[in-house]
Amino acid sequence: MQQTYFMIKPEIVREGKHVGDILAIANRAGFKITGLAMRQLDRALVEDFYGEHRERGFYKDLCDYICSGPVVTIRLERENAVAALRALIGATNPAEAAVGTIRSLYGESLSFNAVHASANPEDAARELKLIFG
Repeated sequence: MQQTYFMIKPEIVREGKHVGDILAIANRAGFKITGLAMRQLDRALVEDFYGEHRERGFYKDLCDYICSGPVVTIRLERENAVAALRALIGATNPAEAAVGTIRSLYGESLSFNAVHASANPEDAARELKLIFG
């Protein structure tokens, strides 16, 4: 079994109507939820979390966005969890995401794309440690 990190972003939590739907999609796809919390992430944690993007022009806006409200932090587990979750959420840009993926269903735009999922097993381990200790 492999673990991965999954986060439901502020605009979805703020709306308060799709968090359960997103969790149900992951559950139906065979993921076991082994950690779950709604929390407001502090700025230092978010800056560390997205540190690989520090030199990119969107870094400050991304950190502002993630800090703008509570998120749902989720530790998921299943065989091939990282790749399976990436496929389930769809392309970063919801307009390019395959029909039926989480981002195609709930993402608004490239900037407001509903969810985050670890990109690879190394990122999953790092992100899970940052968020869940």
